[in-house]
Amino acid sequence: MKRRVLFLVFSALVIFFGYVWHIGAWNLIFPKNSHDSIEPELPKFLNQPSVLVFSKTNQFRHKDSITSGQAYFSELTSSKGIGVFLTENGASFNPGTLANFDVVVFLNVTGDVLNASQRKAFQQWLVDGGGWLGIHAAGDGSHVGWDWYMKNLVGAIFTAHTMGPQFQEATILSEAPDHPVMFGLPKKWQHLEEWYSWDISPRQNGFLVFASIDEKSYSPEERVFFGDRDLRMGDHPVVWGRCLKKGRSVYVAMGHKAEAFESQYIAELLSNAIDWLISEKVPSSDCSPHVNTKDE
Repeated sequence: MKRRVLFLVFSALVIFFGYVWHIGAWNLIFPKNSHDSIEPELPKFLNQPSVLVFSKTNQFRHKDSITSGQAYFSELTSSKGIGVFLTENGASFNPGTLANFDVVVFLNVTGDVLNASQRKAFQQWLVDGGGWLGIHAAGDGSHVGWDWYMKNLVGAIFTAHTMGPQFQEATILSEAPDHPVMFGLPKKWQHLEEWYSWDISPRQNGFLVFASIDEKSYSPEERVFFGDRDLRMGDHPVVWGRCLKKGRSVYVAMGHKAEAFESQYIAELLSNAIDWLISEKVPSSDCSPHVNTKDE
């Protein structure tokens, strides 16, 4: 009888940890802080301009979304005739390697992935004229240990995401239809997502808000077994950015599911963001916070 109980317990643990691994939550339960020290070898020929797509995860791993996102950026850069390098090696963040790239994409990056010197190299590269595109988990709570990143690229502290249901279709509202990042996108569109909330709107910290979510179009709540939590923000941006000296940034909250990169409007949005981040001449109006133009 005792052996049977032990076997059942062992089997349950194997199933549980197997499930945790399968959904990408292993490092959420057992977070890592591994930092790479050996630089990856870049291709001998890299088209210019070029994009570095970084997808290292020391916490939750959106594995399907990362795979889909890598395929999307590979195809996008090929169609634009620009270079791309996909990596999960944090040692890429050094002055010499970063000098080869115009844009760095944080594709669902989570956790403490860069050491102090790598962070410093990235920060200097960005303010000297680089472009940063953060996707979904790049704005979650796993980055709070990097103060500069939180203040200058995210602008707000993640509180929670929708649960019960986790994925909901909601209405996205364009707030800056004349900005290059929003070029060709409708004034409003529907998207299925795990919706994030933050402690404040990054608008309050001087970020340009490109798009927000209509909180009336979905249920902004975290419903879990130990209670419900209201995730309404009132002013709830989902795409925003800013200029940092000579550099620029764009953050897109969507991208949990692999299907996000197959969505017409998300694909267009990311393509626009890459174009804007690469562009050499940026009018001052592109770097000024926009007045809220969404429909009431």
